[in-house]
Amino acid sequence: MCNQLVDEIVLVDVNEAAAVSEMMDLKDFSTALGIHVAIRVGDYSDCADARFLIMTAGRHRKPGESRRDMLEGTFDILSKIVGPIKESGFDGTLISVSNPADIVAEYLYRSLDLPRSRNFGTGTALDTIRLQRVVGTLVGMERSQVQAIVMGEHGDSSFVPESHVSLGGIPLDEYLRLRPEHADKLEFKAIGKTVHESGASIIQGKGATEFGIGATVAMIVSSILHNEKRVIPLSAHLRGEYNERFVSVGVPCLVGQNGIEQVYELELTDEESELFHKSCEIIRGGFETIVKKV
Repeated sequence: MCNQLVDEIVLVDVNEAAAVSEMMDLKDFSTALGIHVAIRVGDYSDCADARFLIMTAGRHRKPGESRRDMLEGTFDILSKIVGPIKESGFDGTLISVSNPADIVAEYLYRSLDLPRSRNFGTGTALDTIRLQRVVGTLVGMERSQVQAIVMGEHGDSSFVPESHVSLGGIPLDEYLRLRPEHADKLEFKAIGKTVHESGASIIQGKGATEFGIGATVAMIVSSILHNEKRVIPLSAHLRGEYNERFVSVGVPCLVGQNGIEQVYELELTDEESELFHKSCEIIRGGFETIVKKV
């Protein structure tokens, strides 16, 4: 809405009163800012001609919980939603945000007749934004100058492939040769832990994350609408990339007017490959646990 990327936003929620209140609040917001985007409350029939479906349905994450703790509650909700979405004839791009993100993305990929290019999760896109913020702060550099991504699960088993980190276009090893005083600051296992804990810290303080993930979704939508060809780590269903199949996991994707136009298969070190496969196994195990119940 703030970026005026779309003409109309339709809110669909089992709690219609909450959706109406959200609509009214957003209308006040848009009026104050002079934004002209139509906002209304609707139902699943509105999916029929929607360009994007942003899936945020699921159980809220409570303070002290991991994303995995939301598994059963979220899938109890999702199992009631996929039917109406299919029946609506939706044929746009589905971007899933609900946690646990990768398991949800895989479930929606298998449940809906949409191609991988138009059915994926936000994956480690937000983790990557948090990583760039943390590293930029540590070394006193503009965050956009930090070229680094998070891969794997949107959760505790994600990792930073250090072999593909550069700062200001300078590969990490060379950067540390030029700025050796930053070596202690750029300890990526510790940085990864900080990234892992960011969401939980926000939830502990205010009960939910909203602005970071909202801006992340808007970035993905913008890349598709404007054919920006951004590389964004998304939870995409793998078909042999990285020697993995039948799992959705955070990997760098080229995003343009057709959605995911290519999954980039990075050359990882042996240690990074091991971390990636372990993360895939964790996601796969969670999916197999829940799919028996839905």
